[in-house]
Amino acid sequence: MRLLIQRVTSAVVKSDSDFIYGQIGMGLLLFIGIESLDTESDIDYLVHKVLQLRIFDDTAGVMNCSIQDIAGELLIVSQFTLHAATKKGNRPSYIRAARPEIAQPLYKQFITKISASGIRVQTGSFGAMMQVSLVNDGPVSIWIDSKNKEY
Repeated sequence: MRLLIQRVTSAVVKSDSDFIYGQIGMGLLLFIGIESLDTESDIDYLVHKVLQLRIFDDTAGVMNCSIQDIAGELLIVSQFTLHAATKKGNRPSYIRAARPEIAQPLYKQFITKISASGIRVQTGSFGAMMQVSLVNDGPVSIWIDSKNKEY
């Protein structure tokens, strides 16, 4: 399971017809890519990392606060292209990305577990074509892969 985490001052995800699926203010935009070998332990690892990641400024302007410390919000968007393999040729392969029947339940489970923290969570629509707009704060963008755990 992979996350691309972006610290934002605001973010919104909507459809082609401008229907807003989710919108947040200060917080994190999480793009989540799920592969077929992912399990609940991958979810647990990433939920813990997201909630504990100290990437928000404290009163001294040092990145020392977590999403919980600042009472921030989360916008979670599924993105199978995070598992693009680009080693061979110029057309990415998505063979490692989980099929929807595997990925969607894991996506929902991730949302359920991170929502249990009490943080306000918004989402995109799984499998839909969406437009994401964001104001990256910093900019701060962090990549975490549960198969390459760093403690």
